[in-house]
Amino acid sequence: MSTIVEIKDLVKYYQAGESIVKAVDHTSLQIERGKFTAIVGRSGSGKSTLLHLMGGLDRPDSGKVLIEDNDIYAWKGDRLAAFRRKKIGFIFQDFNLIPSLNVWENVVLPLGLDGRKVKEAEVMDILERIGLADKKNAMPNTLSGGQKQRTAIARALAAAPAIILADEPTGNLDSRTELEVMSLLKNCVKEFGQTLVMITHDETIAQMADVVIVIEDGKVVSQS
Repeated sequence: MSTIVEIKDLVKYYQAGESIVKAVDHTSLQIERGKFTAIVGRSGSGKSTLLHLMGGLDRPDSGKVLIEDNDIYAWKGDRLAAFRRKKIGFIFQDFNLIPSLNVWENVVLPLGLDGRKVKEAEVMDILERIGLADKKNAMPNTLSGGQKQRTAIARALAAAPAIILADEPTGNLDSRTELEVMSLLKNCVKEFGQTLVMITHDETIAQMADVVIVIEDGKVVSQS
């Protein structure tokens, strides 16, 4: 199994009053292609900061993030943004849907931003698999929490990224919807041959992963 993400001696510190928070503290790890990797740790352990650095949403103080052998922090601005749109899908706890766009428009938005043609049959296939075909014209404010998260998942899948980064994607869902969404996400990622990296504090979700990485005080303490 090949490595899709390699993190080398990554450092990100924050100033908090008179203290320095070592959010990511000389961390190195590898993410295998095609696997579901869960990153777990207590609140404040640095796992969300690590995910944001992995996705190019924040810049480290030092160290490297290599995605498919590309050093993403060698790039800035438009070039990094273009790489993110092509290679990385993001799913967040608060969904990040555009309230003025319907389900279909939210799902295809990243394709339009990247100047790619929307393949309607492929997008419709994703909506059908994810149980949203009958909601494609619905506005976000008419959707349940589970439907909003399904829309966010469909948006990530439609762009056909190599890797999907998910930050507590089921945190706002009830336990039944959480398991439905997780099963759906895991199955879709497997079917489309993508790599899933997920931040979670939920033991049940972590047990669904192929690989579990434990973070404490900005460092990897175990990987199994």
